[in-house]
Amino acid sequence: MEEVGADGRTEMCGATGEVSGRNPSEYLDSVPNPTATRDEPSLEYGCLLEAVVERENMKRALQRVKSNRGSAGVDNMPLSELKGYLKQEWSRIKEELLAGSYIPQPVRKVEIPKPGGKGVRMLGIPTVMDRLIQQALNQVLQPIFDKDFSDSSYGFRAGRSAHDAVRKARDHVASGKRWTVDMDLEKFFDRVNHDILMSRIARKVGDERILMLIRRYLESGMMVGGVVSQRTQGTPQGGPLSPLLSNILLDDLDKKLERDGHTFSRYADDCNIYVASKQAGERVLATVSRYLEEELKLKVNQEKSAVDRPWKRTFLGYSMTFHKVPRLKVARGSVKRFKSKLKEQFRMGRGRNLQRFIGALTPVLRGWANYYKLSEVKGIFEDLDGWIRRKLRAIIWRQWKRTYTRARNLMRRG
Repeated sequence: MEEVGADGRTEMCGATGEVSGRNPSEYLDSVPNPTATRDEPSLEYGCLLEAVVERENMKRALQRVKSNRGSAGVDNMPLSELKGYLKQEWSRIKEELLAGSYIPQPVRKVEIPKPGGKGVRMLGIPTVMDRLIQQALNQVLQPIFDKDFSDSSYGFRAGRSAHDAVRKARDHVASGKRWTVDMDLEKFFDRVNHDILMSRIARKVGDERILMLIRRYLESGMMVGGVVSQRTQGTPQGGPLSPLLSNILLDDLDKKLERDGHTFSRYADDCNIYVASKQAGERVLATVSRYLEEELKLKVNQEKSAVDRPWKRTFLGYSMTFHKVPRLKVARGSVKRFKSKLKEQFRMGRGRNLQRFIGALTPVLRGWANYYKLSEVKGIFEDLDGWIRRKLRAIIWRQWKRTYTRARNLMRRG
């Protein structure tokens, strides 16, 4: 494969992990800026695989995989054995990657309950080796794509968060866009069309080996009960590459919304569009639904999607007040789901040492409070605090058991 360098020279992608005449770690920074438009799918980012397997990039990927922890894949290799495995096998794996002959292993299917008990979310857990390769790929591809992503896209991007997406949503409503098009993409990660996704990646990636490797990850199959089923669509959550791939595909939606002059806030597959009237919202919902189904082969769940007032809907667990300058608050559904989760914790806490139970419960409470710290309506926290205290007192009361013990302890407390 050939690549035109910044100085106009044509360079060859070697099979040794180097680009002739250039250090791989310096190569990515010197790739020329693409001059083609989004509709011209021949952007020349060749020889990227050399940057992926370059030593420093792999070291960073290994550190990231270690810090994320995670369970074993279909080969049952734990993370603790990865370093020793790399010492023995990395030369062979690297050679296979550069030659375009590496075959990823299937992912292990894991189902976790969705919030509120509404079905399950399917995860595909790659082997630790494939997680490492995906992370290395992500580190090289992310900066190539991210610089052209929409400013209204907040999911899985450095320096951006769900809190930023929620703040932007509030700002849109404060600006006078007091109707929201709340779109729900039906089983988004399960329905991603491989051909459409690959065509979007190929707009910026000219290295056929990387395109082939990503395609193999998409089609690697999923193991359930020892049986591997092949995948023809979808990009299961659970691997380091999945968030970037979802943003690459949905960037087309972002750009359409921008071309049409809409204000919106998107975090992964959660997207709310803000308009000035209900009629405008209904037109937008119909237009966007048609675009997603015809152009991206994605389906909008019409039962869950709606045009409504923002304070009647939920976005990333938050809602807002109806004031001219709205205030953020924790959505009722978020409180209800959290209480359901805590009830299970309290059931498991019966008979346990109270201090240990509180020690285990504290990080859960702290994490929830930290996520909802943007809430400007504080009454819900006071109500939740009282509810938790009553539950704790109920545990203590059961542990005292005997009438004499209860009476004695109550007298001690005055």
